[in-house]
Amino acid sequence: MTSKRRSVRWRIIQLAMLDVLIVFGAYIIVFFVRSVSASLDLSQRLWVIALSAVLMVLVLYVFGVYQRLWSRTSGHGVVVILNAVAVHTLLISAYALLTDSRPLPLSVVLLGNLLSLVGFVAVRFRSRLVSGAAWRWRAIWHREFPLPRTRVLIVGAGESGQSLAWRLKHRSPEHRYEVVGFIDDDPDKQNMYVEGSRVVGTRASIEAVANAYRVDLIVVAVHNISGPAFREILTACERTKSLIKVVPDLFAMVDATHSTDFLRNVQPDDLIGRSVISRYEAVDLAPVTGKVILITGAAGSIGSELSRQMMSYEPTKAVLLDSNESGLHDLLLELRRRYPSIEIIPALVDVTVPGAVRAVFEAHRPQIVFHAAAYKHVPMLEYYPAEAVRVNVGGTHNLAELALQFAVERFVLISTDKAVNPSSVMGASKRVCELVLHTLAQREDNQTLFTAVRFGNVLGSRGSVVPTFNRQIDDGGPVTVTHPVVTRYFMSIGEAVNLIIHAACLTSGDDIFILQMGDVVRIVELAERMIRMRGLRPYQDIEIRFTGLRSGEKLHEELFNGSEIPMKTIHPKIMRIDDWDAGLATAAFWEQIAALGTFAQMPADDSLAKLRQIIYPDHARDRAYEANQPNTDAQPA
Repeated sequence: MTSKRRSVRWRIIQLAMLDVLIVFGAYIIVFFVRSVSASLDLSQRLWVIALSAVLMVLVLYVFGVYQRLWSRTSGHGVVVILNAVAVHTLLISAYALLTDSRPLPLSVVLLGNLLSLVGFVAVRFRSRLVSGAAWRWRAIWHREFPLPRTRVLIVGAGESGQSLAWRLKHRSPEHRYEVVGFIDDDPDKQNMYVEGSRVVGTRASIEAVANAYRVDLIVVAVHNISGPAFREILTACERTKSLIKVVPDLFAMVDATHSTDFLRNVQPDDLIGRSVISRYEAVDLAPVTGKVILITGAAGSIGSELSRQMMSYEPTKAVLLDSNESGLHDLLLELRRRYPSIEIIPALVDVTVPGAVRAVFEAHRPQIVFHAAAYKHVPMLEYYPAEAVRVNVGGTHNLAELALQFAVERFVLISTDKAVNPSSVMGASKRVCELVLHTLAQREDNQTLFTAVRFGNVLGSRGSVVPTFNRQIDDGGPVTVTHPVVTRYFMSIGEAVNLIIHAACLTSGDDIFILQMGDVVRIVELAERMIRMRGLRPYQDIEIRFTGLRSGEKLHEELFNGSEIPMKTIHPKIMRIDDWDAGLATAAFWEQIAALGTFAQMPADDSLAKLRQIIYPDHARDRAYEANQPNTDAQPA
């Protein structure tokens, strides 16, 4: 028997002995009180009391009373003790009634067990009784009153809400929180009690409830909620004077490799909805499982998350390629620590250097290539269009040619919504990359399934709008937004990467996948919400300043153009485009690609025009600017 088992058994024995003493004491007290009105000989009934005490301990054990950690059990755990005592009362009462000699009067049984119940509860909840008595003593004799408690309204009466309520009531320091009620849209839960607090309304009544109950803190404890639903809840919460917090996903907390706060601030990710990052059963993921994987741009936002998620697909080897030495070094240390059984190879290589990239292919023979390496910042590439051509187009061409030569099974290009009707050098360069894959896929000797995956902005990537807004709010403002009506699609990095991996398994070659990005988000509304999340007021505490669209930027992005017809796939969040309708002449296309270097030093407008000549050789479609001209009279909502 281990020391732990001995310790547990000794604890049970101690509690059982204490319970026997409680039963003895309760019955003796009742006997003495009963003796006032009737003469009873206690000595002749001690054996019955002993039998009753032993039976009580057995019933308590059967009901699991000794298998609970009562210091970690909510007040509703008393029901277990109550049920056990009730069963014991029925057994002893039946024995007393069926025996002619009546060894124990029925009144003694009932009152004795009632006192015993009080004793059992007092022993098991003694720490709470003592703490309650202690602060009352301090209040009466020392005038030390407890601090006012924070009044909490919990949105969501499910498992997360119930767990939160218990934790706030019993585990918070000095019981600082008072749960005044729950909000839940389920009609069956209305006016029902959860952890001792009532469900007081639906999301439509948040403002009224918060005002009526003088709520200090509103906590959203709902998971797998859509972006529109969360924004509706948040809008209702923002109309109150209460602070707003969110409970992290319970299972995410369990799976977390580092400590996680049980309450956190609302994050921008919450505004677009919280999707579960999981494998979709209808998609066969065998094509990317147990393979030699090459990920370019591995140190970037998308590339690093791809590297992390691909580890769960048990690659025989993972080659992480990037020219960012520090970022690659940090990622390598992280992944080797977390996945020591997987061979992880760093490749400090520039994708624009053909010889260096070829050496990687010759050494490791990748079967799956995820190409995430690219320059992505629209305004920067308007200043340096030559770099957009060199890195985005040249790097993709190098990798794709090598993938074809080395018979890579699948080649996945990380594309962008800015490639649709491009109005920037960056977007045009990514569209040319898509066409590079399309033309290579037509080669007779091709054995590689080339595909591109398009999606919009990802929250939290370096240089994106969310970190920029956070820095500006930290600095006291102003928060800069390009235009009052500008909109963008957003997706979390984790969800985007999860869908990219699924798209890689769905491809049949020479296709483009589009990720369902959900609702479009107005950037000014995102800025306003992020300011309110800090407890500040937009336009008053923090200025929002409109700077105007920068060169190459659109008011509204698109995921496909008018000639592209997206079709559903077996994955509900992934669409496919098979009809390219590019009107490309292959020989002429490669001549134009080869000639890109001759005009790379041109201004951005001229470079964009040249790139658009490659994209639209018949000049039939040139409407990128017309659809996105800003209305200078527009005002913020």
